[in-house]
Amino acid sequence: MNNGQRTQFATRLGVIATTVGSAVGLGNIWRFPYEAGVHGGGAFLLIDLFFIFIIGVPVVCAEFIIGRRTGSNIRGAFRSLSPGKAWGWVSYIGITASILILSFYSVVAGWTLEYTIRSISGFGGATTPEGLHDQFDAYASSDIGPVVWTMIFLAVNYVILVRGVQKGIEKMSNILMPMLFVILIIFVANSLMMPGAAEGLKFLFMPDFSQVTPSVVLSAMGQAFFSLSLGLGCLITYSSYFTKGTPLVRTALITAGLDTFVAILAGVIIFPAVFTFGQEPAAGPKLVFEVLPSIFMHIGGGVFWSTLFFFLLFLASITSTISMAEISIAYFAEEFGMSRRASTALTIGIAMILGTLCALSFGSLNWLKVFGMTIFNFFDYFSSNILLPVGGMIISLFVGWVLDRGIIRGELINSHGRSTVSVSIIVFCLRWLAPLCIGLVFIFGLGIF
Repeated sequence: MNNGQRTQFATRLGVIATTVGSAVGLGNIWRFPYEAGVHGGGAFLLIDLFFIFIIGVPVVCAEFIIGRRTGSNIRGAFRSLSPGKAWGWVSYIGITASILILSFYSVVAGWTLEYTIRSISGFGGATTPEGLHDQFDAYASSDIGPVVWTMIFLAVNYVILVRGVQKGIEKMSNILMPMLFVILIIFVANSLMMPGAAEGLKFLFMPDFSQVTPSVVLSAMGQAFFSLSLGLGCLITYSSYFTKGTPLVRTALITAGLDTFVAILAGVIIFPAVFTFGQEPAAGPKLVFEVLPSIFMHIGGGVFWSTLFFFLLFLASITSTISMAEISIAYFAEEFGMSRRASTALTIGIAMILGTLCALSFGSLNWLKVFGMTIFNFFDYFSSNILLPVGGMIISLFVGWVLDRGIIRGELINSHGRSTVSVSIIVFCLRWLAPLCIGLVFIFGLGIF
């Protein structure tokens, strides 16, 4: 199916809002601050920025090339570019990973909805990290609340996705992404007025290279890869809705740049607050659901700030999950001739079933193990540590070594005259640097070293 016969994003703003929304998620606002906190702040940020541009931008370009060239879902794209070849199996990796991530990610997104409501009530009077830790454990291990919020979150996804590419995905992204940036800027202004702002900014932006170890480098490399949602096929699917006039390299740079900017803003928001109240920047994942709420409850207007913060997490979650779901929706619709409504219902229905299992894995199903892991942890580990790196590496190798150089040049240069030098740099990164770095992330994720 070519672009002339297929729905396309209607505006340039829609292209940017949807692709940035696909990349921006909990990985920026939740994962980046605690990864930076654990790995020393400024040095981690610099290394992350380096890998964003030698791994992230080239692989984003690779996905854009595949998607726009074929104007098809991920399976149809590889069938079109390499008919009869085994490369097409990467499409099933992306589809499987997207459904698994959509399932467990929606559980976490459901937590943000629950905590938006709890923020309004001041967390029932809990004000210490210890008290909030007990409260979070009690909630996550219950059966009703997490499942209900997971279902509600996925239902919101359905309402957006069933309306289609322009009226659903593009329209909502055009609303939600500016809203997300406005909320971020409000938080930044508030954080910069805190007594610990200088110390927090120093931690984030002043690199201490004595903190750099191989583990820090590999963690920064992994953050750069996962932050942009590479290897899933989100960007292949979205770019299949691009017009021929969309400048791919520029769009890739804007996507990577704004995605990184959101992560930095999240650090600017969180670290001044952490240092103001004497909390530990290396608190890890509990930073968001335990440490930050305790901080909010000790500042003026804490109920407002806490409610706004968890609503911000919800916005970041929804823009990511609609892109994950679209991978399967486009696949089911185009490969099996299903209607948009039916393919959306099937995708969200599968996610609801698997999401329920993930939500219950902290409660009544915590006894059910896969390779010694709960269902939630297994979905997370299998998709993040195996499927995504393998998918990203295959996409990188396919475009770098297999795809005709004329196709690459034609897609990257088109009417905008992007120089062949940039094409050569991108191809070099896809052939050598990206596979090497992704391979190291893969090995590191498996715990081999």
